[in-house]
Amino acid sequence: MAAIDLSTAGREIQDLMTTLRIAVLPSAVANQIAAGEVVERPASVVKELVENALDAGATTIEVTVTEGGRTLVRVADDGHGMERDDAEIAVERHATSKIRSAADLVGVASFGFRGEALPAIGSVSRLEIETATSDGSGTRVRVVGGQRESVAAATRRRGTTVSVEGLFFNTPARHKFMKGVRSEWRAIQETMTAIALARRDVRLTMQHDGREAMTLPLATTLRDRVAALWGAAAAESLVGVDDVSGPIRVAGLVETPSDVGLASRRIFVSVNGRAVRDHGIIRAAEAAYRSTIPAGVRPTVLLEITVPVGDVDVNVHPAKAEVRFRDRWSVERAVERAVRHALGSGENVSFAFVTHGARTDTQSAPVDIEALRPSMPAPAPLFERADGDAMPSSVAQIAVGSPDESSEAPHGQVRPPDMVVPPLVQLRRTWMMFESDDAIVLIDQHSAHERVLFEKFMLGMADGSATSQALLFPLTLHLAPAECEAFEEHGELFRTLGFQVEPFGGHALAVHAVPAPHPRFDAERCLRDSLAMLAGDRAGSGLARHERLAATVACKGAVKAGDLLAQDEMRGLYIALARTTLPAYDVHGRSTIVQLSWEELERRFGRR
Repeated sequence: MAAIDLSTAGREIQDLMTTLRIAVLPSAVANQIAAGEVVERPASVVKELVENALDAGATTIEVTVTEGGRTLVRVADDGHGMERDDAEIAVERHATSKIRSAADLVGVASFGFRGEALPAIGSVSRLEIETATSDGSGTRVRVVGGQRESVAAATRRRGTTVSVEGLFFNTPARHKFMKGVRSEWRAIQETMTAIALARRDVRLTMQHDGREAMTLPLATTLRDRVAALWGAAAAESLVGVDDVSGPIRVAGLVETPSDVGLASRRIFVSVNGRAVRDHGIIRAAEAAYRSTIPAGVRPTVLLEITVPVGDVDVNVHPAKAEVRFRDRWSVERAVERAVRHALGSGENVSFAFVTHGARTDTQSAPVDIEALRPSMPAPAPLFERADGDAMPSSVAQIAVGSPDESSEAPHGQVRPPDMVVPPLVQLRRTWMMFESDDAIVLIDQHSAHERVLFEKFMLGMADGSATSQALLFPLTLHLAPAECEAFEEHGELFRTLGFQVEPFGGHALAVHAVPAPHPRFDAERCLRDSLAMLAGDRAGSGLARHERLAATVACKGAVKAGDLLAQDEMRGLYIALARTTLPAYDVHGRSTIVQLSWEELERRFGRR
């Protein structure tokens, strides 16, 4: 191969540039350039045409696709249609009925407003528009490769039908980069699904290669539309979100932690009724799942966000697929709060508290967790012995609670709360059971205590409130080199959790004090497992590292299946769990609470 003389090539390019003059591009070329931004693939055509139909006030929209949209995309609606003059000018660039001045861009509510979609599509396809403002006489406009071929009268019903054939027929490079039929069809399905979720007030049908692919009637709620798209079971498995933070409202449906990963993940975000892509909002929603699902697992999130129209700019993306918020931080904070509130609301969990001194039988009415929390007193120290005996200070038996927690009651006694729990029974030394008006309720003692400890540790790491129990004799740990390095790097994290540890020469550590979650806490195993996790570099960084460490210590520090709990221990755990932000799930996303309704029991015994 001959060598390239770069100096010669550079001079030739320079000479060429000096001879070129700035010129206004022909309209056809400008439209094709615009098409490169607006029309990426057949799904882009579907999106633009369906949104035009929605702007036209359509209540029924029919989409027909052939070969994944590579051959044909047709969108028919029953909107208000266009007069002949409007139909002719609609294929001209920057012709729009939505805005008249730059000021109209602020708070624009329509999907389209730039007047670019139809001319851009027409410049790279064979485009035909049939439209009428009333039944009878209408107009047909045909554009091929950006050139208007004909305008004629047409007989049709009120509404508009736009047909796009041979997309990118005159731009071979763009045509070559289209995906296969299956990929393009999948993209169209995703586009129509997003529109269907955002606009439940419209009937939508879609055909692909002559087969019915989507038939969606009007829907009142997002859950109804989800049921029509993915089935009733999928809709019922999702948790409702509805929360207001100042002027920001966040509504929608999200997946419960126990269901995450069991089915396909689905993502949908709309802002003021406009379906958008927003990774920041999705990350904020996923942040609400921290400590409830394994790392790397992604939940289904379907969210509708409403903000004042002046606080969002929709004119920031060529395809209007993204928006810019005036105060993004507030929006993302509102999203995380709303999702966390939904996950912790315990829609299917009833903590049946009754007032002190009242009956503690099945007459006690279930009380919603959120209504309960504001007036909930501080719980008695978890697992504090009621006999008043001094606790051994060995690693395996550590006094529980902190001095300030028990300061209002004599040592060894449980301070009576303003509300008391129903009678609790321990089953197989694993579950606590009680009955409510509606069901038998089982609480997994390990998962529940894990949740309680995790939130306690996270609070302690944030405000320095962690408490410790001094050991009678220091514990010496001999570690692997990697574990020693992990302690050197993250030793401060252990101190914020309540561990008092210092180097003891070589690869050894001396442990002088540890957190005190319960008398059976194995601090040595907890420390070793936590250091092994950090040494294996599986903890991530920043907040993720704090959470993983707190979760590990909570898991190792929680009571285990097989541990016998006294009544006051079960009562303290019950109250403490009700005070957590996410009582229904442990740090692994497993359910802490399971209910078996009386109706189900009666059915199984043949009483129904």
